[in-house]
Amino acid sequence: MSDSLRARIEQYYATVPLLFADAEEFGPLRLFVRKELGTPYYGGPSHAQPTAESSATVTAPDIARVRARQRELGVPEAFEWLAEAAPALRARIEAAGLPVEERPLMTLQVDHPVPPQALPDGVTIRVLTADDPALPATLALPRLAFASVGTAVGPAGRAELSAVAEELIADGTVETTGPSIRAGHKVLIAALDLDGTPLAAGHYHPANGTTEIGGVGTLPTARRRGLAAAVTAALATHARDHGVRTVFLAYAEDNVARIYARLGFRPADLTLLIANQPARS
Repeated sequence: MSDSLRARIEQYYATVPLLFADAEEFGPLRLFVRKELGTPYYGGPSHAQPTAESSATVTAPDIARVRARQRELGVPEAFEWLAEAAPALRARIEAAGLPVEERPLMTLQVDHPVPPQALPDGVTIRVLTADDPALPATLALPRLAFASVGTAVGPAGRAELSAVAEELIADGTVETTGPSIRAGHKVLIAALDLDGTPLAAGHYHPANGTTEIGGVGTLPTARRRGLAAAVTAALATHARDHGVRTVFLAYAEDNVARIYARLGFRPADLTLLIANQPARS
């Protein structure tokens, strides 16, 4: 891994939440506080991270002050950072009683072609607009996909997807997401069945020529059909076609990493650490 790649990814994690949130400083820690209700940014923003200048000096009282503010805001007491950027922080977060999970990163080689992946009959890939009728269900899909870990076919299907979509309409998430899509801050791509039901989806948030592909998930009843690979390839291609040069992603399971490797992603020798971050778990 080159120092320039690490710098681009580190800068990305420091700046992309600001598309959706304000930042509050707590000494060596920065807390992202979202500007509106809803969840426009996968994994936050409601998390904290060390600042580049002082990550090595984070203390237990610093962590406690951030957690107190998060409780005041009614958001998860979540932290997220590159392990290599703040090597000592994990022990301090764990000492505070928060569970820390690892998410290794992979990056797409700059000149590696990403061909479109084969799709089952009747399934199409679409870039969603803010007014797309499939938007509510597409935003709902990750909740079902990540609630059922692994890649095996599961019981959650269309009925459950519809129910969660109604919840997201009612709580304002769908309405809040629209402006982010219109502004180009959020790109959502879905694999849709003939009736318009999203079977798999993912997204990216571009910033300064860099992006992380995230939230790639498949409706449990539609798994084992190559849909996640097709959505990931479409996201990477769309990002490149729109000026993104550095494309990376995080993974939680080795079997998922193998899918990404077949598309041309390679280990970045960087690890994202997340603490008490349910959206990324």
